[in-house]
Amino acid sequence: MIKNFVEELQWRGMIHQTMPGAEEHLMEAMRSAYVGFDPTADSLHIGNLVPIMLLAHFQRCGHKPVALVGGATGMIGDPSGKSSERNLLDEKTLRHNQDAIKKQLSHFLDFENDVQNAAELVNNYDWMKDFSFLEFIRDVGKHITVNYMMAKDSVKNRISSESSDGMSFTEFTYQLVQGYDFLHLYNAKDCSIQMGGSDQWGNITTGTELIRRVAQGKGFAITCPLITKSDGSKFGKSEGSNVWLDANRTSPYKFYQYWLNSSDDDAEKYIKIFTFLTEEEIKTIIKEHQDSPHLRSLQKRLAQEITTMVHSESDFKNAERASNILFSKSFKVDIRTLDEKTFLDVFEGVPQAEISREELSQLDMIGALSAQTNFLASNSDARRALNENAVSVNKEKVTEDYQLSAEDLINDIYIILNKGKKNTYIIKVL
Repeated sequence: MIKNFVEELQWRGMIHQTMPGAEEHLMEAMRSAYVGFDPTADSLHIGNLVPIMLLAHFQRCGHKPVALVGGATGMIGDPSGKSSERNLLDEKTLRHNQDAIKKQLSHFLDFENDVQNAAELVNNYDWMKDFSFLEFIRDVGKHITVNYMMAKDSVKNRISSESSDGMSFTEFTYQLVQGYDFLHLYNAKDCSIQMGGSDQWGNITTGTELIRRVAQGKGFAITCPLITKSDGSKFGKSEGSNVWLDANRTSPYKFYQYWLNSSDDDAEKYIKIFTFLTEEEIKTIIKEHQDSPHLRSLQKRLAQEITTMVHSESDFKNAERASNILFSKSFKVDIRTLDEKTFLDVFEGVPQAEISREELSQLDMIGALSAQTNFLASNSDARRALNENAVSVNKEKVTEDYQLSAEDLINDIYIILNKGKKNTYIIKVL
């Protein structure tokens, strides 16, 4: 059964532009659409989530999604909003990255062959690698004028930018190569729609123009808005680094925290874009949040849905437990359930001191707070804090006569010291 894909995207705020006739075209029969992904890393990041969700909703509406790994175009570089070219990849690296990307996409898309609208993954390197330059300029290049290509915003912006050294011929041909991808998929797989971010409109429409001129056919373009954060900072970055979908690059805990720390405005936008919750479910969650904003139910549900989808339910539960662990009434028991990587994520940036196991057996609380660690400025500061009942070991209050031992070790390595609620220090026992 075909559902209205464009209507679904509209209420979710995921439509920027659609080519006239696209909605009607989609309602007539099962259609095929593709989105391109850059294979220069062996993991996608959350900046790729919007096009992934486009394909996922497309499949859920009864259509066939095609994920294109841009092995050929990834070797060229896309001028859209970029100020420099990408590095070339060798084929072995390209294939490795392709396999890793397909595995991540399978969390969102159904690639099973017995499903009529099963998703498919293709690589444009497969049809471009044996295409000679002479063949390309004869069979493709002659159909698109330089004037047409120069009129594209992605080209004009790059050439006119003061910070740019100009645009190489390699990059200039990018839109022709991407346009040919659309023509190839139109002919080979009856793929009549290309989707992407709003910055891809020019490249996509070059493809529709090739389909019109070469195949006398009709291709359609659908783009989504580029996601921005309400505070003006870049979506998809955490402390300046990408938030990856690969757990080895961005841990499930940090991934969960990224969404949990969204502002109210951003979370209200994100929950429509990055989950499969229905419009009614989302309205209910937003209402609950507005009634009790301090509970952050909107951010919690957003983080739950997307962490479970990208990683797993158990990863979500571990991340949730780790997030709540500092406020847990059974901290000493709960903290021991975390693996070391998650433990270090939770206490990232907390100052540490390293001591030997022999030193631990001789360490009193004054030494642990001052002389051996420099957590507190002096022995007298340490004694004062202990007398004020402000010091805790693994979140349990201690006095000056408390003796640290191996029983205090978390994961057989760490001891957490606190002075008051805000000052935290970690002793690492080697």
